[in-house]
Amino acid sequence: MLAAVLLLVLCLFIVFFIPNYHGGEKQKEAEKDPRFKKLWNVAQTAIREKKPVRAEKALLTILQFDEKNAAAYNRLGIIYAKEKKFDEAIECFEIAQSLDNNASSLHNVGLIYYETENYDKAAQAFEHAIELDGGEPARYIAYAKALEKLGKRSKAIQSLESAYELKPDTAILRHLLQFYENNNDEKNIELTKQRIQKIASKEKKLFGFTIDSTSEKIAKSGDRKSISKEERTKLAKQTKEEHKKAQALKAQKRAEAKKAATAAKQAKIAEKKKRVAHKNLPKNKKIV
Repeated sequence: MLAAVLLLVLCLFIVFFIPNYHGGEKQKEAEKDPRFKKLWNVAQTAIREKKPVRAEKALLTILQFDEKNAAAYNRLGIIYAKEKKFDEAIECFEIAQSLDNNASSLHNVGLIYYETENYDKAAQAFEHAIELDGGEPARYIAYAKALEKLGKRSKAIQSLESAYELKPDTAILRHLLQFYENNNDEKNIELTKQRIQKIASKEKKLFGFTIDSTSEKIAKSGDRKSISKEERTKLAKQTKEEHKKAQALKAQKRAEAKKAATAAKQAKIAEKKKRVAHKNLPKNKKIV
């Protein structure tokens, strides 16, 4: 009886463990191959330089080395999505998801379903992505857009508010404002404008300017539709520059605070040493 059990265990080990072990070893060997690294560099450079055909060829060649490379499938899916080859994109993202169950792949699948107006599947994908990683505001925003298309208004608002809780800035409030404008909700349009104005005022007080000029203009002069496309582009560029400036100011303040804390710590240590030295001096030599 014992011999039969041991034989069964050995068979299970051979069937399930050895193929996975060799698969993992094969992947590690592929990643160490200089050609593999070179192909990754070619693919990434081609993606940056917007050369999809070259990037696609490099990624497909990578998958010949390592057919279980989730990252390669993900990048292929992004390339196909940009070229509006949605069926191929979905297939790549779903394969990537089956190989590596992560929120990014699901989010990408959701974006394709949304683009192809399959809002029910898009909402399911975004919801699952949030379950896996609920720390990304963009996932809640995408989920809210899909829910809005499905007519689930209250859940969409709740999702946008969740995004705002994670990142309380005017960019997310603009999504909420647009949602209320689409639904002609005058009361909440006004309330959201007030929230945008409140944040804009805080930013101006803190940095001397507003980080999001578009939001400030919306809050003061009306909805997004009243701003021309050219002006929105100009404001977006200005906002980007202001973000950089704000980040630089924050970094400077952090550096100054760190320097002050270090100086205070050093002064405290020096004072402590002085007290110890004074204590150890003979009574007739103590410093008054």
